[in-house]
Amino acid sequence: MPLLKAHRLRKSYPDGWTLSDVSFEVEEGEILCLLGPSGCGKTTLLRLIAGLEVPDGGQVLLEGEDVTMMPPHLRGFGLMFQEYALFPHKDVFGNVAFGLRMAGWDREAIRERVAEVLELVGLRGFEHRDVSQLSGGERQRVALARSLAPQPCLLMLDEPLGALDRALRERLLEELPAILKRVGVTAITVTHDQEEAFAIADRVVVMRAGRVVQQGRPEAVYRRPISVWVARFLGLTNLLEARVVGSGLVETPIGTLRVEGWGIEGRDPGFAARLLVRPEAARLGDEGPNRVSGVVVERTFRGSSYRISLRFFDREELTFEWPGGQRVPEVGEGVELSLDPMGLTLLPE
Repeated sequence: MPLLKAHRLRKSYPDGWTLSDVSFEVEEGEILCLLGPSGCGKTTLLRLIAGLEVPDGGQVLLEGEDVTMMPPHLRGFGLMFQEYALFPHKDVFGNVAFGLRMAGWDREAIRERVAEVLELVGLRGFEHRDVSQLSGGERQRVALARSLAPQPCLLMLDEPLGALDRALRERLLEELPAILKRVGVTAITVTHDQEEAFAIADRVVVMRAGRVVQQGRPEAVYRRPISVWVARFLGLTNLLEARVVGSGLVETPIGTLRVEGWGIEGRDPGFAARLLVRPEAARLGDEGPNRVSGVVVERTFRGSSYRISLRFFDREELTFEWPGGQRVPEVGEGVELSLDPMGLTLLPE
């Protein structure tokens, strides 16, 4: 039995926006991410699960028990907001201890629990620091410690890394899931950033306009987007018009290509679709399958790799990730490529 189940949750607002029949499950110890663009309903869904809003229909089930109408403070959930909502007049200890005091813990138990969670988030010795003097990353850790302190059965995090600078965010992308796994807490996190979702989550639920459009493990969602919209949202923009012309063969504006990735099986000749060419599918040279020729129109250094944009037949442009260890072609240079058939995915229009 899953720890939490959202079953056909619905919520409508006077402006016409609607959350429609949203369903998913969260297993105990799992980190699930609600992923989607701004305004798709992620935070609304979080508030319905937390009990901060009442749905128009559907259920929230905790270990099989219907808690849809249960007051928020009786659900045993923790909630961490993007702005952290720390008390400026309290020090680190006072912020982390707040929920424990409200729950009636005794003084010694509070002291031990605060020390335990501060150790967990890497803030040992920070008990008496003024929160206004902490860095953004330290405030984020205090907010996380405060959420973890009461030992919630479910922790919900709304854009937990959204307010951090790039370097700190990169570091916490690794540390946050490690902390959550160490504690063993079940978590639902919300983000619009696919990189963040893939780094943190065991499973992602992709949302669009108040609906769930795809859910699964990050690797599966990335490798098998269910639609053109999901592919584009995930940053996969190499999409070509395509028509099936034979077994495993599709006709595209850059040539007839062999496809062995997801989406081609069972498609009859004449089937019209979009062909997703993954940015890692290109191989330099013309010795492999799916040989194509293009001209470099843009080259961007990305640290360990380059991003190369190629133009084909003066019309189609595709962008590829190029390993930094290989020779990188110059802008204006013609190149011969082969495209890995497993790096090509056929998507319905």
